[in-house]
Amino acid sequence: MDEHISVDVAEGVLSIRIDRPEKSNAFTTEMFESCMEAIDVAERDGAIRAILIGGTHGLFTTGHDHEDLRAYAESGAFGEGPIRFMKTLAMVDKPLVAAVDGLAFGLGTTMLFHCDFVVASEWSVFSSPFTELGLPPEGGASLLAPGIMGYHRAFELMVLGEQFDAQRALAAGLVNRVVPPEEVSDVAFGCARALAAQPPQAVRLVRRLMRGERRDVVMRINQEAKAFTELLQSPAAHEALITYVDRNRR
Repeated sequence: MDEHISVDVAEGVLSIRIDRPEKSNAFTTEMFESCMEAIDVAERDGAIRAILIGGTHGLFTTGHDHEDLRAYAESGAFGEGPIRFMKTLAMVDKPLVAAVDGLAFGLGTTMLFHCDFVVASEWSVFSSPFTELGLPPEGGASLLAPGIMGYHRAFELMVLGEQFDAQRALAAGLVNRVVPPEEVSDVAFGCARALAAQPPQAVRLVRRLMRGERRDVVMRINQEAKAFTELLQSPAAHEALITYVDRNRR
């Protein structure tokens, strides 16, 4: 298990905590692997009936580690780790709850489209600046976001690159509940615990019916990754990504 990912099990809930605040909770390849291992444990353990994903005070995650982004730019291809991680989220059979306090940028927002219930603090900010990087969305967001938020709001978020505050994210359907920062963890865990207390077969069946065919999401993840590779062949897109990484390097 990566040192920046902590896992805890209590009352039928497996909690995954992203803990790399010195790098804005940005994901490395190792962190993706640790999250997938934890989710696999949850899926195989009958005593675990819900999964909760959270970050640290003031930070959910700002997405990919900048050194990894630079490696993607130099290799001209998206990393296998994040692709497998997003496919794992897409195919999870147990309910996913997210606790968002603060920044949820890029992947941090994309992850939420795979969650069933999202609790956000009043000061949370959501952003998916894909076009600023000269790149397509990831994680099936191009399919999931319009279905959850409506086409026009999803266009604002992912193409215009507008930031959504917590109240606008609530109105758009991206989050379920907005609470004071000090209540985020408790409210999110309370929801996950309530889900864990429900008859598990009924929860999974209704969830599958509501979410629909997940192979379509996996196919879209593959399409987005292919588009990423194709766009990086463009000098303009390659330069945009390198410029972004250099400007935001921490």
